[in-house]
Amino acid sequence: MGKLLVVDDQRNMRTTLAMMLRGSGHEVDEAADGAQGRELGATGAYDVVITDLRMGEFDGIDVLRATKEAQPMTEVIVMTAYGTIESAVEAMRVGAFDYIQKPFSEQELIVKVSKAFESRRLHGQVQLFAQEFKERYHLEKIIGRSQSIRDVLTRVVKIAPTDAIVLITGESGTGKELVARAVHANSKRAQRPFVTVNCAAISETLLESELFGHARGAFTGAVSARKGLFEEADGGTFFFDEIAETTPSFQAKLLRAIQEGEVRRVGENKPITIDIRVVAATNVDLSLAVEERRFRQDLYYRLNVARFHLPPLRERREDIPLLAEFFLDKYNRKMNARARPAEGVMDKLIAYDFPGNVRELENLIEQSVALCTGGVITVGDVLPEVPRKAGPTAGKTLADIVDESERQALEAALRASDGSRERAAEALDISPTTLWRKMTRLGITFENR
Repeated sequence: MGKLLVVDDQRNMRTTLAMMLRGSGHEVDEAADGAQGRELGATGAYDVVITDLRMGEFDGIDVLRATKEAQPMTEVIVMTAYGTIESAVEAMRVGAFDYIQKPFSEQELIVKVSKAFESRRLHGQVQLFAQEFKERYHLEKIIGRSQSIRDVLTRVVKIAPTDAIVLITGESGTGKELVARAVHANSKRAQRPFVTVNCAAISETLLESELFGHARGAFTGAVSARKGLFEEADGGTFFFDEIAETTPSFQAKLLRAIQEGEVRRVGENKPITIDIRVVAATNVDLSLAVEERRFRQDLYYRLNVARFHLPPLRERREDIPLLAEFFLDKYNRKMNARARPAEGVMDKLIAYDFPGNVRELENLIEQSVALCTGGVITVGDVLPEVPRKAGPTAGKTLADIVDESERQALEAALRASDGSRERAAEALDISPTTLWRKMTRLGITFENR
Protein backbone atom coordinates (compact mmCIF):
# COMPACT_ATOMS: atom_id res chain seq x y z
CA MET A 1 0.00 0.00 0.00
CA GLY A 2 1.27 3.47 -0.77
CA LYS A 3 0.48 6.95 -2.02
CA LEU A 4 -0.41 7.62 -5.66
CA LEU A 5 -1.17 10.58 -7.86
CA VAL A 6 -3.63 10.26 -10.75
CA VAL A 7 -3.30 12.92 -13.47
CA ASP A 8 -6.04 13.19 -16.11
CA ASP A 9 -7.96 16.17 -17.51
CA GLN A 10 -11.06 14.00 -18.02
CA ARG A 11 -12.89 14.09 -14.70
CA ASN A 12 -14.84 10.84 -15.10
CA MET A 13 -11.74 8.84 -16.00
CA ARG A 14 -9.73 10.41 -13.18
CA THR A 15 -12.43 9.76 -10.58
CA THR A 16 -12.94 6.16 -11.71
CA LEU A 17 -9.20 5.42 -11.51
CA ALA A 18 -8.95 6.97 -8.06
CA MET A 19 -11.87 4.87 -6.81
CA MET A 20 -10.30 1.65 -8.16
CA LEU A 21 -7.00 2.39 -6.44
CA ARG A 22 -8.54 3.46 -3.15
CA GLY A 23 -10.53 0.23 -3.22
CA SER A 24 -7.19 -1.63 -3.22
CA GLY A 25 -6.07 0.21 -0.08
CA HIS A 26 -3.96 2.97 -1.61
CA GLU A 27 -3.99 6.64 -0.67
CA VAL A 28 -4.76 8.61 -3.83
CA ASP A 29 -4.59 12.29 -4.82
CA GLU A 30 -5.94 13.69 -8.09
CA ALA A 31 -4.58 16.33 -10.48
CA ALA A 32 -7.04 17.89 -12.93
CA ASP A 33 -4.48 18.75 -15.64
CA GLY A 34 -0.85 18.49 -16.65
CA ALA A 35 0.16 21.74 -14.92
CA GLN A 36 -1.14 20.56 -11.56
CA GLY A 37 0.31 17.12 -12.19
CA ARG A 38 3.79 18.55 -12.78
CA GLU A 39 3.61 20.58 -9.58
CA LEU A 40 2.37 17.74 -7.37
CA GLY A 41 4.56 15.06 -8.93
CA ALA A 42 7.70 17.07 -8.20
CA THR A 43 6.97 17.31 -4.46
CA GLY A 44 8.12 13.77 -3.73
CA ALA A 45 4.94 12.99 -1.80
CA TYR A 46 4.05 10.05 -4.08
CA ASP A 47 5.40 6.56 -4.62
CA VAL A 48 3.75 6.19 -8.04
CA VAL A 49 2.28 8.70 -10.50
CA ILE A 50 -0.28 7.55 -13.11
CA THR A 51 -0.74 10.13 -15.86
CA ASP A 52 -2.65 10.36 -19.13
CA LEU A 53 -0.46 11.17 -22.12
CA ARG A 54 -2.84 13.39 -24.07
CA MET A 55 -3.85 16.49 -22.14
CA GLY A 56 -3.89 20.26 -22.69
CA GLU A 57 -0.95 22.67 -22.57
CA PHE A 58 1.14 20.28 -20.47
CA ASP A 59 0.86 16.60 -21.40
CA GLY A 60 1.90 13.36 -19.74
CA ILE A 61 5.50 13.65 -20.97
CA ASP A 62 5.75 17.03 -19.19
CA VAL A 63 4.41 15.45 -15.99
CA LEU A 64 6.86 12.55 -16.40
CA ARG A 65 9.89 14.79 -16.93
CA ALA A 66 9.04 17.14 -14.02
CA THR A 67 8.46 14.21 -11.67
CA LYS A 68 11.61 12.26 -12.56
CA GLU A 69 13.84 15.34 -12.56
CA ALA A 70 12.75 16.34 -9.06
CA GLN A 71 12.07 12.86 -7.63
CA PRO A 72 13.94 10.11 -9.51
CA MET A 73 12.68 7.43 -7.08
CA THR A 74 9.02 8.05 -7.97
CA GLU A 75 7.76 5.60 -10.60
CA VAL A 76 5.51 6.89 -13.39
CA ILE A 77 2.93 4.88 -15.39
CA VAL A 78 1.49 6.54 -18.51
CA MET A 79 -1.94 5.85 -19.98
CA THR A 80 -2.27 5.75 -23.75
CA ALA A 81 -5.22 5.53 -26.12
CA TYR A 82 -5.49 2.93 -28.87
CA GLY A 83 -3.08 3.65 -31.71
CA THR A 84 -0.62 5.79 -29.74
CA ILE A 85 1.97 3.15 -28.85
CA GLU A 86 4.71 5.37 -30.33
CA SER A 87 4.01 7.96 -27.62
CA ALA A 88 4.19 5.25 -24.95
CA VAL A 89 7.57 4.12 -26.25
CA GLU A 90 8.78 7.73 -26.09
CA ALA A 91 7.56 7.94 -22.50
CA MET A 92 9.49 4.77 -21.61
CA ARG A 93 12.61 6.28 -23.17
CA VAL A 94 12.20 9.42 -21.06
CA GLY A 95 11.93 7.34 -17.88
CA ALA A 96 8.39 5.96 -17.43
CA PHE A 97 8.22 2.68 -15.55
CA ASP A 98 5.46 1.25 -17.78
CA TYR A 99 2.43 2.15 -19.87
CA ILE A 100 -1.14 0.90 -19.94
CA GLN A 101 -3.40 1.08 -22.99
CA LYS A 102 -7.01 2.23 -22.74
CA PRO A 103 -9.44 0.65 -22.24
CA PHE A 104 -7.98 -1.51 -19.47
CA SER A 105 -9.38 -3.63 -16.67
CA GLU A 106 -9.09 -2.93 -12.98
CA GLN A 107 -7.04 -6.11 -12.57
CA GLU A 108 -4.55 -4.98 -15.23
CA LEU A 109 -4.18 -1.59 -13.53
CA ILE A 110 -3.63 -3.07 -10.06
CA VAL A 111 -0.98 -5.50 -11.35
CA LYS A 112 1.01 -2.70 -13.02
CA VAL A 113 0.74 -0.46 -9.95
CA SER A 114 1.95 -3.31 -7.70
CA LYS A 115 4.97 -3.86 -9.95
CA ALA A 116 5.70 -0.12 -9.88
CA PHE A 117 5.65 -0.14 -6.06
CA GLU A 118 8.03 -3.08 -5.95
CA SER A 119 10.36 -1.37 -8.43
CA ARG A 120 10.34 1.78 -6.33
CA ARG A 121 11.18 -0.20 -3.21
CA LEU A 122 14.10 -2.04 -4.84
CA HIS A 123 15.31 1.10 -6.58
CA GLY A 124 15.23 2.90 -3.25
CA GLN A 125 17.29 0.22 -1.52
CA VAL A 126 20.05 0.64 -4.11
CA GLN A 127 19.85 4.41 -4.38
CA LEU A 128 19.87 5.11 -0.64
CA PHE A 129 23.58 4.36 -0.51
CA ALA A 130 24.68 5.81 -3.84
CA GLN A 131 26.83 8.91 -3.37
CA GLU A 132 24.94 10.91 -5.98
CA PHE A 133 21.67 10.15 -4.16
CA LYS A 134 23.06 11.35 -0.84
CA GLU A 135 24.48 14.48 -2.43
CA ARG A 136 21.17 15.23 -4.16
CA TYR A 137 19.24 15.00 -0.89
CA HIS A 138 21.99 16.44 1.38
CA LEU A 139 22.30 13.19 3.33
CA GLU A 140 26.08 12.79 3.20
CA LYS A 141 26.50 13.04 6.98
CA ILE A 142 23.84 10.44 7.83
CA ILE A 143 26.05 7.37 7.70
CA GLY A 144 24.95 3.73 7.92
CA ARG A 145 23.64 0.64 6.19
CA SER A 146 21.31 -0.69 8.92
CA GLN A 147 17.60 -1.04 8.27
CA SER A 148 16.87 1.70 10.81
CA ILE A 149 19.05 4.18 8.90
CA ARG A 150 17.48 3.08 5.61
CA ASP A 151 14.08 3.87 7.10
CA VAL A 152 15.27 7.30 8.27
CA LEU A 153 16.67 8.20 4.85
CA THR A 154 13.50 7.08 3.10
CA ARG A 155 11.31 9.09 5.48
CA VAL A 156 13.47 12.22 5.11
CA VAL A 157 13.04 12.18 1.33
CA LYS A 158 9.31 11.49 1.62
CA ILE A 159 8.37 13.83 4.48
CA ALA A 160 10.68 16.79 3.86
CA PRO A 161 8.68 18.31 0.95
CA THR A 162 5.33 18.06 2.79
CA ASP A 163 5.92 20.91 5.30
CA ALA A 164 4.60 18.72 8.17
CA ILE A 165 5.82 19.36 11.72
CA VAL A 166 8.57 16.87 12.59
CA LEU A 167 9.43 15.31 15.97
CA ILE A 168 12.81 13.56 16.27
CA THR A 169 13.45 11.33 19.28
CA GLY A 170 16.49 9.40 20.39
CA GLU A 171 19.30 9.34 22.92
CA SER A 172 21.88 12.13 23.05
CA GLY A 173 24.50 11.83 20.33
CA THR A 174 22.40 9.86 17.83
CA GLY A 175 22.34 12.63 15.20
CA LYS A 176 18.97 14.32 15.69
CA GLU A 177 20.16 17.70 14.42
CA LEU A 178 21.60 16.07 11.27
CA VAL A 179 18.16 14.70 10.45
CA ALA A 180 16.57 18.09 11.17
CA ARG A 181 18.99 19.79 8.77
CA ALA A 182 18.35 17.12 6.11
CA VAL A 183 14.59 17.71 6.40
CA HIS A 184 15.15 21.45 5.92
CA ALA A 185 17.56 20.96 3.00
CA ASN A 186 14.99 18.87 1.13
CA SER A 187 12.03 21.13 1.81
CA LYS A 188 10.61 24.03 -0.19
CA ARG A 189 12.11 26.25 2.54
CA ALA A 190 15.68 25.16 1.81
CA GLN A 191 16.74 28.64 0.62
CA ARG A 192 15.34 30.29 3.76
CA PRO A 193 16.90 30.28 7.28
CA PHE A 194 17.41 27.23 9.45
CA VAL A 195 17.32 28.56 13.01
CA THR A 196 18.11 26.37 16.00
CA VAL A 197 17.75 26.89 19.74
CA ASN A 198 18.80 24.57 22.56
CA CYS A 199 15.95 24.84 25.05
CA ALA A 200 18.02 23.30 27.87
CA ALA A 201 20.72 25.97 27.64
CA ILE A 202 18.51 29.03 28.20
CA SER A 203 16.32 29.97 31.18
CA GLU A 204 12.58 30.36 30.59
CA THR A 205 12.65 34.19 30.79
CA LEU A 206 15.52 34.51 28.35
CA LEU A 207 14.07 31.81 26.08
CA GLU A 208 10.82 33.74 25.70
CA SER A 209 12.71 36.93 24.87
CA GLU A 210 15.03 35.09 22.45
CA LEU A 211 12.18 33.47 20.57
CA PHE A 212 9.49 36.13 20.61
CA GLY A 213 11.67 39.25 20.77
CA HIS A 214 10.99 42.21 23.06
CA ALA A 215 9.93 45.83 23.00
CA ARG A 216 12.11 48.63 24.23
CA GLY A 217 11.86 48.89 28.03
CA ALA A 218 10.08 45.51 28.37
CA PHE A 219 12.50 44.63 31.17
CA THR A 220 15.69 45.90 32.77
CA GLY A 221 18.38 46.09 30.13
CA ALA A 222 16.01 46.16 27.13
CA VAL A 223 17.36 49.47 25.83
CA SER A 224 16.00 48.87 22.33
CA ALA A 225 13.42 46.73 20.56
CA ARG A 226 14.69 43.38 19.33
CA LYS A 227 13.47 40.88 16.77
CA GLY A 228 12.95 37.36 18.07
CA LEU A 229 14.33 34.20 16.51
CA PHE A 230 10.84 33.30 15.27
CA GLU A 231 10.88 36.42 13.10
CA GLU A 232 14.43 35.66 11.96
CA ALA A 233 13.27 32.21 10.84
CA ASP A 234 10.25 33.52 8.90
CA GLY A 235 9.83 31.46 5.74
CA GLY A 236 12.30 28.85 6.96
CA THR A 237 12.63 26.07 9.54
CA PHE A 238 12.87 26.42 13.33
CA PHE A 239 14.61 23.59 15.19
CA PHE A 240 13.84 23.18 18.90
CA ASP A 241 16.53 20.97 20.42
CA GLU A 242 15.75 19.41 23.83
CA ILE A 243 12.13 20.58 23.66
CA ALA A 244 11.28 18.58 26.80
CA GLU A 245 13.42 20.93 28.90
CA THR A 246 10.89 23.76 28.60
CA THR A 247 8.37 24.56 31.33
CA PRO A 248 4.61 23.96 30.94
CA SER A 249 3.95 27.73 31.00
CA PHE A 250 6.36 28.30 28.12
CA GLN A 251 4.94 25.28 26.28
CA ALA A 252 1.50 26.95 26.32
CA LYS A 253 2.94 30.06 24.63
CA LEU A 254 4.83 27.95 22.11
CA LEU A 255 1.71 25.95 21.24
CA ARG A 256 -0.22 29.15 20.56
CA ALA A 257 2.56 30.50 18.34
CA ILE A 258 2.62 27.29 16.29
CA GLN A 259 -1.16 27.02 15.97
CA GLU A 260 -1.90 30.69 15.29
CA GLY A 261 1.17 31.41 13.17
CA GLU A 262 1.85 34.60 15.10
CA VAL A 263 3.92 35.86 18.02
CA ARG A 264 3.88 38.85 20.35
CA ARG A 265 7.11 40.45 21.44
CA VAL A 266 7.61 40.66 25.20
CA GLY A 267 6.11 43.98 26.27
CA GLU A 268 3.93 44.38 23.16
CA ASN A 269 0.32 43.45 22.36
CA LYS A 270 0.53 43.70 18.56
CA PRO A 271 0.75 40.23 16.94
CA ILE A 272 3.39 39.53 14.29
CA THR A 273 2.59 36.92 11.64
CA ILE A 274 5.22 34.23 11.09
CA ASP A 275 5.53 31.39 8.58
CA ILE A 276 7.82 28.66 9.91
CA ARG A 277 8.16 24.90 9.79
CA VAL A 278 8.76 23.43 13.24
CA VAL A 279 11.16 20.55 13.86
CA ALA A 280 11.60 19.47 17.49
CA ALA A 281 13.98 16.98 19.07
CA THR A 282 14.28 15.35 22.48
CA ASN A 283 16.05 12.51 24.26
CA VAL A 284 13.13 12.23 26.68
CA ASP A 285 10.12 9.91 26.38
CA LEU A 286 7.50 12.61 25.80
CA SER A 287 4.54 10.28 26.30
CA LEU A 288 5.89 9.50 29.78
CA ALA A 289 6.56 13.20 30.39
CA VAL A 290 2.91 13.90 29.50
CA GLU A 291 1.74 11.26 32.00
CA GLU A 292 3.93 12.86 34.68
CA ARG A 293 2.56 16.33 33.76
CA ARG A 294 6.00 17.59 32.82
CA PHE A 295 4.98 18.15 29.20
CA ARG A 296 1.70 19.49 27.85
CA GLN A 297 -0.41 16.87 26.13
CA ASP A 298 -1.78 19.33 23.54
CA LEU A 299 1.73 20.42 22.52
CA TYR A 300 2.84 16.78 22.31
CA TYR A 301 0.02 15.95 19.89
CA ARG A 302 0.79 19.09 17.87
CA LEU A 303 4.45 18.13 17.50
CA ASN A 304 3.97 14.40 16.99
CA VAL A 305 2.90 14.62 13.33
CA ALA A 306 5.84 13.17 11.39
CA ARG A 307 7.92 11.11 13.82
CA PHE A 308 11.54 10.00 13.46
CA HIS A 309 13.20 7.79 16.06
CA LEU A 310 16.97 7.42 15.93
CA PRO A 311 18.12 4.20 17.61
CA PRO A 312 21.26 4.18 19.79
CA LEU A 313 24.48 3.01 18.19
CA ARG A 314 24.47 -0.22 20.23
CA GLU A 315 21.30 -1.23 18.36
CA ARG A 316 22.86 -0.74 14.92
CA ARG A 317 26.38 -2.07 15.37
CA GLU A 318 26.68 -2.82 11.64
CA ASP A 319 26.98 0.95 11.10
CA ILE A 320 30.01 1.34 13.39
CA PRO A 321 32.67 0.43 10.77
CA LEU A 322 31.19 2.90 8.25
CA LEU A 323 31.02 5.67 10.83
CA ALA A 324 34.53 4.92 12.09
CA GLU A 325 35.94 5.12 8.55
CA PHE A 326 34.04 8.37 7.92
CA PHE A 327 35.44 10.02 11.06
CA LEU A 328 38.90 8.60 10.46
CA ASP A 329 39.01 10.16 7.00
CA LYS A 330 37.64 13.43 8.39
CA TYR A 331 40.29 13.81 11.11
CA ASN A 332 43.14 12.50 8.98
CA ARG A 333 42.43 15.34 6.56
CA LYS A 334 41.94 17.86 9.37
CA MET A 335 45.22 16.95 11.10
CA ASN A 336 47.15 16.17 7.90
CA ALA A 337 47.69 12.64 9.22
CA ARG A 338 47.58 9.12 7.74
CA ALA A 339 46.44 7.14 10.76
CA ARG A 340 44.99 3.65 10.19
CA PRO A 341 43.54 1.14 12.67
CA ALA A 342 45.53 -1.89 13.73
CA GLU A 343 44.10 -5.40 13.63
CA GLY A 344 41.41 -5.95 16.24
CA VAL A 345 40.50 -2.28 16.64
CA MET A 346 37.29 -2.47 14.62
CA ASP A 347 36.16 -5.60 16.47
CA LYS A 348 36.69 -3.77 19.76
CA LEU A 349 34.64 -0.80 18.56
CA ILE A 350 31.81 -3.03 17.36
CA ALA A 351 31.69 -4.79 20.74
CA TYR A 352 31.58 -1.51 22.69
CA ASP A 353 28.14 -0.19 23.78
CA PHE A 354 28.83 3.55 23.16
CA PRO A 355 26.67 5.20 25.84
CA GLY A 356 27.47 8.51 24.10
CA ASN A 357 26.42 7.10 20.71
CA VAL A 358 27.79 8.58 17.46
CA ARG A 359 29.13 11.66 19.25
CA GLU A 360 31.26 9.44 21.50
CA LEU A 361 32.54 7.42 18.54
CA GLU A 362 33.59 10.60 16.75
CA ASN A 363 35.36 11.84 19.87
CA LEU A 364 37.23 8.54 20.26
CA ILE A 365 38.39 8.59 16.63
CA GLU A 366 39.53 12.22 16.87
CA GLN A 367 41.56 11.46 20.01
CA SER A 368 43.03 8.34 18.42
CA VAL A 369 44.23 10.19 15.32
CA ALA A 370 45.80 12.88 17.50
CA LEU A 371 47.50 10.53 19.99
CA CYS A 372 48.45 7.38 18.05
CA THR A 373 52.11 6.53 17.51
CA GLY A 374 53.58 5.92 14.06
CA GLY A 375 50.25 6.38 12.30
CA VAL A 376 48.84 3.12 13.74
CA ILE A 377 45.78 3.27 15.99
CA THR A 378 45.88 0.48 18.57
CA VAL A 379 43.08 -0.88 20.72
CA GLY A 380 44.53 1.06 23.66
CA ASP A 381 44.37 4.32 21.66
CA VAL A 382 40.71 3.86 20.81
CA LEU A 383 39.33 2.32 24.00
CA PRO A 384 41.82 2.55 26.87
CA GLU A 385 40.99 0.08 29.62
CA VAL A 386 39.14 1.65 32.56
CA PRO A 387 39.07 -0.37 35.80
CA ARG A 388 35.48 -1.41 36.57
CA LYS A 389 34.68 -0.62 40.19
CA ALA A 390 32.47 -2.94 42.18
CA GLY A 391 30.08 -1.52 44.74
CA PRO A 392 26.96 0.61 44.70
CA THR A 393 27.21 1.49 41.01
CA ALA A 394 27.42 -2.12 39.80
CA GLY A 395 24.55 -3.01 37.49
CA LYS A 396 23.48 0.63 37.07
CA THR A 397 23.40 2.49 33.81
CA LEU A 398 25.36 5.69 33.25
CA ALA A 399 22.08 7.63 33.38
CA ASP A 400 21.25 6.10 36.79
CA ILE A 401 24.64 7.08 38.20
CA VAL A 402 24.38 10.64 36.84
CA ASP A 403 20.85 11.03 38.24
CA GLU A 404 21.95 9.79 41.66
CA SER A 405 24.89 12.22 41.79
CA GLU A 406 22.69 15.08 40.61
CA ARG A 407 20.01 14.28 43.21
CA GLN A 408 22.61 14.31 46.01
CA ALA A 409 23.99 17.68 44.87
CA LEU A 410 20.54 19.26 44.59
CA GLU A 411 19.35 17.97 47.97
CA ALA A 412 22.55 19.17 49.67
CA ALA A 413 22.17 22.65 48.13
CA LEU A 414 18.51 22.83 49.16
CA ARG A 415 19.33 21.77 52.73
CA ALA A 416 22.11 24.36 52.95
CA SER A 417 19.77 27.09 51.72
CA ASP A 418 16.97 26.06 54.12
CA GLY A 419 14.78 25.00 51.18
CA SER A 420 15.12 28.26 49.21
CA ARG A 421 15.24 27.34 45.51
CA GLU A 422 16.62 30.77 44.59
CA ARG A 423 19.63 30.47 46.92
CA ALA A 424 20.16 26.81 46.02
CA ALA A 425 20.16 27.66 42.30
CA GLU A 426 22.69 30.45 42.92
CA ALA A 427 24.95 28.06 44.87
CA LEU A 428 24.74 25.50 42.04
CA ASP A 429 25.31 28.21 39.39
CA ILE A 430 22.11 27.35 37.52
CA SER A 431 18.86 29.24 36.97
CA PRO A 432 15.88 28.68 39.31
CA THR A 433 13.93 27.38 36.30
CA THR A 434 16.60 24.76 35.56
CA LEU A 435 16.63 23.79 39.24
CA TRP A 436 12.83 23.39 39.22
CA ARG A 437 12.96 21.18 36.10
CA LYS A 438 15.63 18.97 37.64
CA MET A 439 13.72 18.70 40.93
CA THR A 440 10.55 17.71 39.05
CA ARG A 441 12.37 15.11 36.94
CA LEU A 442 14.13 13.58 39.96
CA GLY A 443 11.08 13.71 42.25
CA ILE A 444 12.71 16.05 44.79
CA THR A 445 10.25 17.93 47.03
CA PHE A 446 11.45 20.79 49.26
CA GLU A 447 9.27 23.52 50.72
CA ASN A 448 10.37 26.88 49.32
CA ARG A 449 10.82 29.18 52.29
